[in-house]
Order: sequence, then C-alpha cells, then structure tokens
Amino acid sequence: MSILDTDRTLPANKLIFEVRRDAALRARFRTDLEGLMRDYGLSEAERTALRQADIRRLGELGVHPYFLPQVTRLFKGAGYNHNESEAAQLYADKMLKERA
Repeated sequence: MSILDTDRTLPANKLIFEVRRDAALRARFRTDLEGLMRDYGLSEAERTALRQADIRRLGELGVHPYFLPQVTRLFKGAGYNHNESEAAQLYADKMLKERA
C-alpha cells in the first residue's frame, strides 16, 4: 500500500475526510455507521472493512494511507495519542500483527 494505490474516487476516502472534520458527522459515525456508509455510497467491501476497522483491507481498497490511522482514531478516540493508546494499538493489531 502506498499513496500511489489511493483511489481518489473511493467513497470511503470522502467519508473519512469529512467525518474527521465535522463533529456532527463524527457523532453519526458512532451512532449510525450503517446509515452514514449507505449515504456515502460505500461498496459492500468498504462497509465490511470499515465495520471491522480492517485498516489493511481499507488500504488495499484504495483508502489514502494518511487516513488509515485516522480510522483508528474515529473508533478509539483522538485523545493523547502515543504508542500505547487504544488507537495506536488498534492500528498495530490490524497492520502489523495480522501480517505475521
């Protein structure tokens, strides 16, 4: 996965970009993820990967590499981020441990 693999037309990229920047959309992400994904037109593959916070699969589908750790923050919070934060641990679990 690299920036060259990014699919700029992928609905998940737009959803992640906008949810990160809009408090109302972040609230909806937490309470109505299914409806939000439907409204953004995500494919079934995108929806499954997002439901499972499958960061690796999202990257394979064409989500921009910058957005991948952002997804973990949407699920686990964006407070003090450090190597032991829940968001960082989720990223490591999905990107590093599943590879082994």
